[in-house]
Amino acid sequence: MLIALNKPFNVLCQFTDHTVPPRRTLAEFVTVPDVYPAGRLDYDSEGLLLLTDDGKLAQRLTDPRHETAKTYLVQVEGKPTDAQIAQLCKGVQLNDGPTLPAQARRLDAAPDWLWPRDPPVRFRKSVPDAWLELTIREGRNRQVRRMTAAVGLPTLRLIRVRIGDVALDGLEPGQTRVLRP
Repeated sequence: MLIALNKPFNVLCQFTDHTVPPRRTLAEFVTVPDVYPAGRLDYDSEGLLLLTDDGKLAQRLTDPRHETAKTYLVQVEGKPTDAQIAQLCKGVQLNDGPTLPAQARRLDAAPDWLWPRDPPVRFRKSVPDAWLELTIREGRNRQVRRMTAAVGLPTLRLIRVRIGDVALDGLEPGQTRVLRP
């Protein structure tokens, strides 16, 4: 089975949480038994998460050797320059080594279909923000946030919109779609 979930902001990417008070988890949105996330999506990130009961599929989606493309919409603080975009495309040096080259492009604005975040991203009149589309083929811990920070563009909002051939395609936050029974 393969299920697509649009994971809302501030939802833990697991089915249980033992902190006090407990945080929201996937159990609030996915009631199908015996499926597990194929990869991670940070607590403070939103968007496409795939869940499966197929271990081989999960391995293929998450193993860096397969270089599965993952595409994100990234709201950043600042106005990206051509040099910053080129740096992301070339690969960025992080504290755990260089990243693979990414595909990066500036967007004129947030897409029309994008839902408002709850709570909203902080707004500062004196500091501009911009949107990027960024595709990576690795899956390091908080990689997109670390990449944008490394080029001087801190991430304000991060939404995964595609994994391989699977896209959000109109899923609202918290909604699921069975892709394969």
